[in-house]
Amino acid sequence: LQQRRGIRLSAPAPIQVTVRDALNQALDEELERDERVFLLGEEVAQYDGAYKISRGLWKKYGDKRVIDTPISEMGFTGIAVGAAMAGLRPVCEFMTFNFSMQAIDQVINSAAKTCYMSAGSIAVPIVFRGPNGASAGVAAQHSQCFAAWYGHCPGLKVVSPWSSEDAKGLLKASIRDDNPVVMLENELLYGVPFEMSEQAQSKDFIVPIGKAKIERQGTHVTLVSHSRPVGHCLEAAAVLAKEGVECEVINLRTIRPMDIETVEASVVKTNHLVTVEGGWPQFGVGAEICARIMEGSAFNYLDAPAVRVTGADVPMPYAKILEDNCIPQVKDIIFAVKKTLNI
Repeated sequence: LQQRRGIRLSAPAPIQVTVRDALNQALDEELERDERVFLLGEEVAQYDGAYKISRGLWKKYGDKRVIDTPISEMGFTGIAVGAAMAGLRPVCEFMTFNFSMQAIDQVINSAAKTCYMSAGSIAVPIVFRGPNGASAGVAAQHSQCFAAWYGHCPGLKVVSPWSSEDAKGLLKASIRDDNPVVMLENELLYGVPFEMSEQAQSKDFIVPIGKAKIERQGTHVTLVSHSRPVGHCLEAAAVLAKEGVECEVINLRTIRPMDIETVEASVVKTNHLVTVEGGWPQFGVGAEICARIMEGSAFNYLDAPAVRVTGADVPMPYAKILEDNCIPQVKDIIFAVKKTLNI
């Protein structure tokens, strides 16, 4: 009636939500939705989580649903995998994915392979989540990106969010998935606010696993990235736009299964490809993208070799100036784009 009278009804405006709060919302909604879902890990309950991702959940759901564990990744990951095999849906938090090495036998040999080895009779619906890749000033043993490691393994799905919508939608999709999912978050993004649409604020909102998102349309070069470097790509694209270079920025969102079709369609349009990641160069995510493009029909549309921008091929130094030089910066992306376009 108001619309007939010419009164404009304004839709609910998007709101600013940090990645931390988006993950907290997703956990809260899924714990409420399905009583089989539970969270376990170090300090996730009474302390509200090492990064405050699980803030308020222990008080709301109690000891059976939000469980503090001893400092034993091998132990609590094994318990979580067994619980998943028995019909529960655990969310297993690692304080950092560097510590998941303590439990990689449980993640790979137990969780990833069981569905195949049981001829499909045993599902393992579990989410392994926590911060991945470099933070700030935490040196070599806390700064590794495991996207290529876990993305290498059949039986796992691997997701890597950038924005708050990515974080909420991918976590909810991962919890509902009947396969083991590795969710690689980034500690430096936890406190970053992103605009969250009205749709993303819904309890029914999920981001499909295996589908990339074009964050910025462009015509001259395709930039493909995941996690925090997506933001660097958008910054580089904004700078390059002032020089007349329009970059198409693709946020992979999922490492495995990889949405190579979206990348191929973009390369067919732009004829140039630059991949950007925080991980090491050898056998990395960018290397896989380049190989898949070379093996497919989009290769015929490339006007120049694909270029990878990666972390330096060294263990992460502690000194800040060395750390900055080991992590891809906006200037490195701009340099790679200009090299690719020969400008």
